[in-house]
Amino acid sequence: MNAELINFAERLGRSISQQDNSFAFNGPALELFGLQFKHNPAYRRIAEVRGLTPETVRHWTEVPFVPAVAFKELELSCISPDKRTAVFHSSGTTVQKPSRHFHCAESLALYEASLWKAFEENVMGPVVGTARCAVRAACSGATSAFAVPTHEPLSRRAHVDHSARSAWAGTAQRAVPTTPDYDLLVLAPHPRLMPRSSLVHMFETVRQKLAAPETVFVGELDACGAWVIHFDAALAALRANRRPKLILGTAFSFVHLVDFLAEMGLRLPMPDGTRVMETGGYKNRSRTMPKTELHSLITEFLGVPREQIICEYGMSELSSQAYDAGNAGRCFHFPPWARALIVSPETGREAAEGEPGLIRIFDLANVFSVAAIQTEDLGVRRGDGFELIGRAAPAEPRGCSLMTA
Repeated sequence: MNAELINFAERLGRSISQQDNSFAFNGPALELFGLQFKHNPAYRRIAEVRGLTPETVRHWTEVPFVPAVAFKELELSCISPDKRTAVFHSSGTTVQKPSRHFHCAESLALYEASLWKAFEENVMGPVVGTARCAVRAACSGATSAFAVPTHEPLSRRAHVDHSARSAWAGTAQRAVPTTPDYDLLVLAPHPRLMPRSSLVHMFETVRQKLAAPETVFVGELDACGAWVIHFDAALAALRANRRPKLILGTAFSFVHLVDFLAEMGLRLPMPDGTRVMETGGYKNRSRTMPKTELHSLITEFLGVPREQIICEYGMSELSSQAYDAGNAGRCFHFPPWARALIVSPETGREAAEGEPGLIRIFDLANVFSVAAIQTEDLGVRRGDGFELIGRAAPAEPRGCSLMTA
């Protein structure tokens, strides 16, 4: 495995675990572009065709992006085939060719560090519905491995600071419990059934961090490979003891759950402090509904207050996730090691505040593949976050509900 990439991943991993307000972005982003240009042949060809090289790019917003659909056709990886230990596939219908995101031991370790820190801050924090604070430093006065360099021009520093503003920012720090008193419930199949699902891998990482039993997974696969809920197991878990719960699942899984409870005439108010994390779409696996309606039903049948229902945004081609927790507008924010731009599909330029456009993401945790990815999702810039408004019309349906093993 390439020593330069491993070194970058190790430094970023330390920065994620020791994050403070000195986190920089532009310098590491340009460094990573140089490494991926050097070690990712397919990506280098794309960049060269556009006339963009490490010698000509001066800011992370200029780094050549790759459309997410390119992961279907190209091996966009810095990892040699003999070093690949895992691959995550995008969800889609069985007739669609999935995207492929290859991983090795080092990339999986960084993916797990990134997802856990963001999950811990957004889903398990002691206060949800108020402004989040900065990710705590590992010790007093800790400095990020990617701190803003003092020699960086003020104009660039201002741009970096502006792009970095999010609900993660703040001067106050708070402790986040590493062993919270939660019972975990996952409305998804067991990882053995879904070895290529990045979402299920995320759920399994959370389960291991919380030292929860494998029985927290109450999902199954039907004859077509679609996710379904084992309702007897789900009911038993919902009724078990009176500790607060963490309930994780896709939107369509929650629709199936509340529809079942309605059919059975059951309302099962959860203990105070229970949190719900909802992610993903419907993709013809359930009736669809606006987010506000789904969350109202979760509140009605499970008694979880709206402010304790948190939405997550992620995709198999990324290694970081965005959350809508802890802000009045319920807009999504990525952690400091990732950025989102809303760009006009006609011009490719950044859209103005309130204007819809495609979501383009630069994820530093994507060390061993491609950091700059153009999604097929539409969003609207809302201050320092973004509102997710749907899929671009020509895009293929996606959603973790359609993942097959």
